Amino acid sequence: MAQMLALVLIVLILYIGDVIAARTKAWVPSIFVCAVLFLAGYWTFFPQDIVEIAGIPPVVATALMYLLIVNMGTLLSLQELKQQWRTILIALGGILGVVSFLLGFGTLLFGFQAMVVAVPPLVGGLVSSLIMSEGAAEAGLVSLSVFAIVIYVMQGFAGYPLTSVMLKKEGKRLLDKIRSGELKAADTSNKAAAEEYEGARLFKNLPEQYNTSYFIFFRLAVTGFLAYQVSAWLDPVVSISPMVLCLVFGVIGRSAGFLEKQALQKANGFGFAMMGLMLYILDGLRNATPTMMLDLVYLLVGSILLAVIGMYIFSFIVGKLLKVSKAMAYAISLTAFYGFPADYVITNEVINSLTKDSKEREALTSHMLPPMLVGGFVTVTIVSVILAGIFVNFL
Repeated sequence: MAQMLALVLIVLILYIGDVIAARTKAWVPSIFVCAVLFLAGYWTFFPQDIVEIAGIPPVVATALMYLLIVNMGTLLSLQELKQQWRTILIALGGILGVVSFLLGFGTLLFGFQAMVVAVPPLVGGLVSSLIMSEGAAEAGLVSLSVFAIVIYVMQGFAGYPLTSVMLKKEGKRLLDKIRSGELKAADTSNKAAAEEYEGARLFKNLPEQYNTSYFIFFRLAVTGFLAYQVSAWLDPVVSISPMVLCLVFGVIGRSAGFLEKQALQKANGFGFAMMGLMLYILDGLRNATPTMMLDLVYLLVGSILLAVIGMYIFSFIVGKLLKVSKAMAYAISLTAFYGFPADYVITNEVINSLTKDSKEREALTSHMLPPMLVGGFVTVTIVSVILAGIFVNFL
């Protein structure tokens, strides 16, 4: 197959996924559509190395992953996290529930290695799924390598409807309080003043013509290299995934003023990096035969069911202690199944379906959207990557 034909086909699949997700308002996730089309391709006429033919070999995908995880670290707003400390504890409680139920009941039903592979993708996203898929493949666990991707693809189907139900319940409760005068919109008058500087403070006085995309890429690469080097230095003493350190160094780089917030976006490289990583993830499905997919159904359904139950029980307990409603606590925990932008889309869809009054919508948005966004950020962006870095050593 010609390189450009391979590129056309696989990028078309990514676009079809986006279109269907938009048309269904994210109820059918784009990653699910892409995975189905990739499987259909692999089972018919796609060459097994179509992604590599198109120009995204593993070494390129690894480099992109380093840049993306460092960039994820630059998203961390310590001020926002400080204000949403209850949300963080509830999100962590939900994750603890998933880990406890999968490593406890799940190990008895499906085995330890399968549950080790399942946990990080279930409480995270693309990056944690990729880390576990690669780890399983290196350990010779081909079916579990595919499972890490499949569970990431499918978990949204449990998360989306459950979140919608919980948010509608919470929204109705809040509307009753708003209409009775007990609750008002949060004060956002000082929001703009409170926003922190999003540029790289160390280079604040650098003339714009010198702060080019290449300079931003250079600083991202330096940060990624430092994370890799520290991981290599620590390896004789303790094994820490360089991907976890990329996240930590991204936070440090942003806090120290070496990196700007969303550095990869400012370098105009985020879209391409995400495309490369998505294709690399979907490339892992080339080993998935129809028989293997049928064999994984029981493991997939059982893992997601245990995760949903464990998340509900633990988020309920933590929410009760922190005086957060059961529905809101569970909705926050469920963000682990999908993260941003689905958490934003679902919350807004629910708010718009509950009321047409602009003031009521503003009040609902101010009380419901911030914890949903922070919950998704904590679970998908931070904790899942750390868990993947730890769990991959158990394979």
